[in-house]
Amino acid sequence: MHDKTDELLKKKEKAKQGGGPEKVKAQHDKGKLFARERIELLVDEGSFEEIDMFVKHRATDFGLNKQHYPGDGVVTGFAKIDARPVALFSQDFTVFGGSLSEAHAEKIVKIMEMAMKLGIPVIGLNDSGGARIQEGVVSLGGYADIFLRNTLASGVIPQISAVLGPCAGGAVYSPAITDFIFMVKNTSHMFVTGPNVVKTVTHEDVTFEDLGGAETHAAKSGVAHFIFENEVETLLNIRKLMSYLPLNFMDKPQDTSFDESSLEPIKELDTIIPANPNKPYDMKEIINLLVDESEFLEVHANYAQNIIVGFARIGGMSIGIVANQPSVLAGVLDINASVKGARFVRFCDAFNIPLLVLEDVPGFLPGTEQEWGGIIRHGSKLLFAFCEATVPKVTVITRKAYGGAYDVMNSKHIRGDFNYAWPSAEIAVMGPKGAVEIIFKKEISGADDPQKETEKKLAEYIEKFANPYIAAERGYVDDVILPGETRMKLINSFKLLKTKVDKNPKKKHGNIPL
Repeated sequence: MHDKTDELLKKKEKAKQGGGPEKVKAQHDKGKLFARERIELLVDEGSFEEIDMFVKHRATDFGLNKQHYPGDGVVTGFAKIDARPVALFSQDFTVFGGSLSEAHAEKIVKIMEMAMKLGIPVIGLNDSGGARIQEGVVSLGGYADIFLRNTLASGVIPQISAVLGPCAGGAVYSPAITDFIFMVKNTSHMFVTGPNVVKTVTHEDVTFEDLGGAETHAAKSGVAHFIFENEVETLLNIRKLMSYLPLNFMDKPQDTSFDESSLEPIKELDTIIPANPNKPYDMKEIINLLVDESEFLEVHANYAQNIIVGFARIGGMSIGIVANQPSVLAGVLDINASVKGARFVRFCDAFNIPLLVLEDVPGFLPGTEQEWGGIIRHGSKLLFAFCEATVPKVTVITRKAYGGAYDVMNSKHIRGDFNYAWPSAEIAVMGPKGAVEIIFKKEISGADDPQKETEKKLAEYIEKFANPYIAAERGYVDDVILPGETRMKLINSFKLLKTKVDKNPKKKHGNIPL
């Protein structure tokens, strides 16, 4: 028995070495961590339970029969993050460049299927050269097996992807289906076709970084939700994200302790809106004043910055925040902002995370580029997402709520639960100047002094319509509140909504305007 125990320990030790010390060193020299080091940083100390350590590929062509590494380039298992269970896989670039073989794919599929049965999140640490070419179509089939599980798991359990090295070709579609993608500056790359193929087909000269680097996907394509300077920071922020999420669609996010006696009016909010309605301000300042400990985990921070989305806690309760950003494009809704917001709203709704909407929106962005790009279709995604969402939904209109954008941003008409407005709110079909020019066109053009007549009519319109009270008279706004009392009002609202039950008509699924 002693000999057999020694043999087991030796086999395990060999598996833990991956491709060997030299290849691990090469990984470190690139500024990247070894697959097992990543797991150690991500999960609670000593909590990782590995499975399939001894799996090897079964291929024999092109010399593969002479190359066998236990684990076959991916480490899989279960662990805990903040004492809560997760399933995970970590691709090992030191073994066959992390390439995906039939056996490699089977390990990932097994962990995903177990995660769905257990109702726990899946975290994928991706670092792979792509399909293992020597295995041909078998490796491609392995990718498709994974894509299917990603799709079936969507909305059932949270799925998080970290791209910590190359991710090319078919490999990109697994992270793309998951809920959130993390990337690291300078070492993470995602693209369907690499720079060499791009040059051959389109004659464009482009670097790996410009084509598919972290900053490209964070700011231009919107593929990456989070980017960080290094892997350590990335892994720690995955832990932070997990703290806001439930384990599955039947679970609810965990509350943290909160001292209600600490609540008092926030005087800074009473003066944060500029007197000039056309002057911008930073909505993030309002968010930081409203949420617990001023801690806000922003999602897609570098993409479509005219809308803000992210996670926070208010009164110890985990919430998702969707907010217009007046300091970027005046906070208008455009194609990218609509899609960004819609995706986030649907995630929160899928996993029982209440939504707070902070609204200051002058409308949808006009112009041929937006119209020809499909702003009608893309804008309706955000509308569809809010209409469909059955989680608690609270809206605060801080200033402008104009036109169709008023409807879209979780208005009372699309099942907003509590809708509040500050005294500075302007709820109308359009801005006062545009409205006056349309309504009083004849009076202005026929006046002796058109400028003076315009100013007179503008003052009348502002007094009558540029306020929240007509909406409040109709019940479209539940209350007009003092800005300084907003935090207390939100905490009470979300506490009351904990028992909310709402549902959609029975159906196979809706047909969101993709």
